[in-house]
Amino acid sequence: MRRGDLVALEGELGSGKTELARALIRALAGAPIEVPSPTFTLVQRYELPDLTVTHADLYRVHDPAELDELGLEEALGEGALLVEWPERAGTRLPPDRLTVRLHAIDPRAPERRRAELEAGPSWQERLAELAAWASAQS
Repeated sequence: MRRGDLVALEGELGSGKTELARALIRALAGAPIEVPSPTFTLVQRYELPDLTVTHADLYRVHDPAELDELGLEEALGEGALLVEWPERAGTRLPPDRLTVRLHAIDPRAPERRRAELEAGPSWQERLAELAAWASAQS
């Protein structure tokens, strides 16, 4: 992730959105830092070594106009933004983003997920490079 990046995390309750956000923030921090869920605070900000990351949970947002008070545009200008429940923002989030949709695979194995990625223009080349790297590692 880099400054100006928006990653939208979609999925049912319990699908792993917060866990994915935690893992990403900890990976960027390079340490097992505490990453509380922003369900009640709505927004958590992390000043990491190379990037400021803002993690927002919009589950309790009922009207997209409420986003004006959260400072998400400023957060995106200053660093990267992770947003859980982005559909609650209506059309207020930029379309150039990486959307990660998490789906349960098997109710008998709740730890297993399938991730579906939808890449905006600035993400497409980066994802192609990542896919090529992952393929070379296999």
